[in-house]
Amino acid sequence: MTGIGRVLVIVYAVMALAATGRSFVQIVQRFDEAPLSYSLSALAAVVYILATLALVLSNRRGWYTVAWIAIVFELAGVLIVGTLSLIYPDLFQHETVWSLYGRGYLFIPLVLPAFGLWWLRTHRPAEIPA
Repeated sequence: MTGIGRVLVIVYAVMALAATGRSFVQIVQRFDEAPLSYSLSALAAVVYILATLALVLSNRRGWYTVAWIAIVFELAGVLIVGTLSLIYPDLFQHETVWSLYGRGYLFIPLVLPAFGLWWLRTHRPAEIPA
């Protein structure tokens, strides 16, 4: 993986580390204050980890499909949680990674899956080795 693909993987890895760190601290210190919000942050962390791994291994059998599924799930998550956090702010006592479309992360969670899907679409492996 070179060029823009490498940058994409790096950004996904940074988001995976940031979301994992955030959710770990939130769950350990204050889970009882906002269990839904903190659980969603943990889910986002898992999705970013899986997407990073799948993008790195996307030239192997099955991983290209896993990358598509992870990134589509990420996009759906940020759109659904972002919209719900606007319409029903009381539902999310504390912000998640995907709240308000990723406002706390400079809206990177909103833009990143679009780039990820574009990259997957334009870099489909011709023949995926076993």
